[in-house]
Amino acid sequence: MDLLAAAQALEASALGEWMRGSPVAYPAANLVHILGLVMLVGGIGIVDLRLAGLGQRIPLAPLAHVLTPIAITGVILLLVSGFLLFAADAGPLMKSAVFLRKMVLIAIALVNALAFQALSRGRIDAWDEGPPIAARVMALLSLLLWLTIATFGRLIAYT
Repeated sequence: MDLLAAAQALEASALGEWMRGSPVAYPAANLVHILGLVMLVGGIGIVDLRLAGLGQRIPLAPLAHVLTPIAITGVILLLVSGFLLFAADAGPLMKSAVFLRKMVLIAIALVNALAFQALSRGRIDAWDEGPPIAARVMALLSLLLWLTIATFGRLIAYT
């Protein structure tokens, strides 16, 4: 089964019908999606800005220790709510260039996050004086990617 056929099957499923037909399911999933985005970008965005050089008086390790779990919870909320939102309109979304670009950027952003975790593991305590250039680049890329992903998410409604 190809991806378009699988998407159309999901859209035609009981889940897809429920997401389209329920007066609360789609709006609730949309609100959870926004909450997840705020938690992700709010949490990891602050850490990214700190890595990029802003707020250097704030110790990096405790900041990351507090905000990273919030960002991870945001990603989980985004994935679950995004799947529910996708189920409502899966067929047309699979034909949307904006949606497909968003999915590619999500994959790149997640790889960037995993690479950053590998780079920073056990080392972030020593980065208060200045993280390595690779960490700074990854942080700026993270900000750019997540903000672009959020923008593409909003643009889907207009394409």
